[in-house]
Amino acid sequence: MRLLRLKAEQLRQFRDPVEIRDLEPGINLFIGPNESGKTTLVRAIRAAFFERHKSSSVNDLQPWGDSAAAPTVELDFEWQGQSWKLVKSFLKKKLCDLTVDGTVYSGDEGEERLSNLLGYEYAGKGASQQKHWGIPGLLWVEQGSGEEIQGPVEFAGEHLKAALGGNLGEVTSSRGDALINQVAAERAKLLTATGKTTGDYAKAIAEVDRLQEQFEALQDRVRQYREQVDRLGQLREEKARAETDRLWESYRQQAKDAEARLAEVMAWQRDQDRDQQALEECQTSIQTTLELLNGFQDKQTELARREEEKGEAEQKQADLETRKPGHEKAVAEAGQAHKAARKTLKLAQQHQQRKELARELQGIEADLESDTAKLARARELHSVLLENRQKQQSLEIDPQAVERLKGVTSELDHLAIQQDAVATRLQIDLTDDQSITLNGERVVGRSEHLLIEPGEVAIEGVGTLRVLPGGEDVAEIARARQNLTDDQESLLSRLRVTSLAEAEGRLKQLQELKQAIQRDESLLKESAPEGLEALSDRLRLRQARKDELASQIQALPEQDDNSSPLSLAEAQLESAQQVLESAEAARQKLTGDLSLAEQALNRAKQEWERLNNELQAPDRKQREKQASDRLIELRLKESGLKERLAEREKQIDQAQPDVLEQDFERFNKSADAAEQQQENRNRDLIKIQAFLEAAGAEGLEEQSAELETELDRANRRRRELERRAKALDLLLTRLTEHRLELTRQLQAPLQRHLNRYLQLLFPEASLTVDENLIPEVLIRQGLGGEERGKFEELSFGAREQTALVSRLAYADLLLEAGRPTLIILDDALVHSDAERLIAMKRVLYDAGQRHQMLLFTCHPDNWRDMGVIARDVEELKG
Repeated sequence: MRLLRLKAEQLRQFRDPVEIRDLEPGINLFIGPNESGKTTLVRAIRAAFFERHKSSSVNDLQPWGDSAAAPTVELDFEWQGQSWKLVKSFLKKKLCDLTVDGTVYSGDEGEERLSNLLGYEYAGKGASQQKHWGIPGLLWVEQGSGEEIQGPVEFAGEHLKAALGGNLGEVTSSRGDALINQVAAERAKLLTATGKTTGDYAKAIAEVDRLQEQFEALQDRVRQYREQVDRLGQLREEKARAETDRLWESYRQQAKDAEARLAEVMAWQRDQDRDQQALEECQTSIQTTLELLNGFQDKQTELARREEEKGEAEQKQADLETRKPGHEKAVAEAGQAHKAARKTLKLAQQHQQRKELARELQGIEADLESDTAKLARARELHSVLLENRQKQQSLEIDPQAVERLKGVTSELDHLAIQQDAVATRLQIDLTDDQSITLNGERVVGRSEHLLIEPGEVAIEGVGTLRVLPGGEDVAEIARARQNLTDDQESLLSRLRVTSLAEAEGRLKQLQELKQAIQRDESLLKESAPEGLEALSDRLRLRQARKDELASQIQALPEQDDNSSPLSLAEAQLESAQQVLESAEAARQKLTGDLSLAEQALNRAKQEWERLNNELQAPDRKQREKQASDRLIELRLKESGLKERLAEREKQIDQAQPDVLEQDFERFNKSADAAEQQQENRNRDLIKIQAFLEAAGAEGLEEQSAELETELDRANRRRRELERRAKALDLLLTRLTEHRLELTRQLQAPLQRHLNRYLQLLFPEASLTVDENLIPEVLIRQGLGGEERGKFEELSFGAREQTALVSRLAYADLLLEAGRPTLIILDDALVHSDAERLIAMKRVLYDAGQRHQMLLFTCHPDNWRDMGVIARDVEELKG
């Protein structure tokens, strides 16, 4: 089968006709971005074959927002030397015409002939679904469904069986099925499909587990009983021995002895602390006496130093007094120079101010001239704007209403053409002297009339002919045209115009006027951004500023030739200021130094007099002798305290108070522990005796023996069912493998085509199919040896590639069986990496040598090397 031409009209985004001619017998590549119409073309082909022309469930074919459209598809193709042409329309114009070498099959007959040719079914009710698509559903891959293969193969199963010559049916209905089903049924009583236990087998295992758990629990109880008997005897012996030894009483006495010894040592420590404090006080007194004696010696030395400082201060004060007159003279001269420089600077500043005011006056005069011109221009623009806005109000018209009027008029023109096409044509050719009456109007000569409503032709002396135009389309078009005419008149009345041309003219004139208003508003904003009033106020303010500047300039002195420049005057003043500040700083420093010298001299005199008076005091010698005697007494007391502290410290260390404290704590805790341990033995004896009395009444040994017997019986039952389950499982596996081998022999033609394509994609690989010809396991050679992957466990990209290879193998099988094939791929292989895509393009190119293929993609760069010229869907629409 070779598709030659495709034409679609009023179908989804193709409102206008789109036609594709001269399709190649091999690969045909269509490219375009998303939403360009690729999927719409695929939908058009599917609708032409799969959807009944009378179906009312194909509203998705209509262009968006156009409920009056009649989607139409035309297909030209060849098959076995015959030319086939299909024209099918839906919804508003329902028809199906199939022409085969000049023979026309219309309506249901044409659709049934197509379904028999390609191998698919029509939906009994509603839109067509995947389950109806048969072989085309297998060979035509929808966008985003390339990895799905099981459903399409199942829905095309009957036609694939026919291609195999009925072998598949023989396999599935062979006599071995009864045995396999019987074995599977018996196995299912013991094992699930995944090999898990079920039925009596699962119950037997559960029973064994339950009894085993009970037996182990009972054995634990028996073991605990025996352990408790042994423990009871041990506790009785330990209790008797403890009652005899009574260790806790011995520990209590040892704790009391340690406490008494510790109290004695703590008394020694208190005496030690008192002597240590007395030693520290004695050492403090020694230090104070030493400082007193050293102070007597230091004051004599200090008196000599103060005498020297007093002489230096007197000499420094005399030197500073001799420098004072020179500094006073320098300050006076610098002050006079600074005063003259300030006067010069003030005159220069007045001259500079006069120049600046003159420059500002010139700028004000220029601004006045510019603002005056702007104000005149702005007033002129404002007047024109008012006039244009008044015109705009008189021309105002709704653009959306004009656009609707335009659409209604266009639809009326289109309906008029349709009406002419479907209306009944009445051609009249009368002799010169004859006339008739048509709908009450006299007709003579030759004329042609289009009748869309019933009409009457009155022939004088003969009678009346009634012409009744037939067909639903005529009445429907008439009603639609009348509705549109009413809409047109309503819109003309609303817009206050008599025609579309007048409305469009007014709209154009209004748009031009709006542009002029916008332009004048922009110019007015440039001339007066803040408005006419603001511009006028600014003009008045600048005039006032001009008058003020003129009066200020008149009040300032004019510059003469001897005037100093402002920069020179500022430099002279700055220099004079620096000289003055330097002179004043020198005088201030001298004054400060002189004041400091006087203060230093006064302090030196006071310190010398104070030290001299102290050294001459009459009791000084007596106090010095008393301090020496006190130092000797303190030294003797310090020596005695140190000897007593050392002896007592040795005594305390030998007594080891830390160890005595630990002994007291240890013996008390040992006594508590011994008493607590004896109480615990008493409680454990009572508990164990109660436990043994209760356990002895239950008869644990007898229960254990009975339960062990029941457990042996349950284990024998479980092993019996286990052997049966394994035998049935092995038998079912052998039978299934035998039938699978038979299936492989019968599916050799399909396997041959699969292997042909797989070698281009996965060298040394093979793909197994199940009895329903559905891909099952992909076998490849990997680094670690043979790899097997179930089809549903492969990656998305690998499933898509393997599914496409399978589809191409089915196509080859159908071609050998003499059935028509057409392969359509809508954005296929988008999940393939670069290396796999190269391999898949080899596969597609090879298949294109035998089958016609329509390949749609939004990734043109990936398909440039397919050896065909790509067709741009956007250009097809143009």
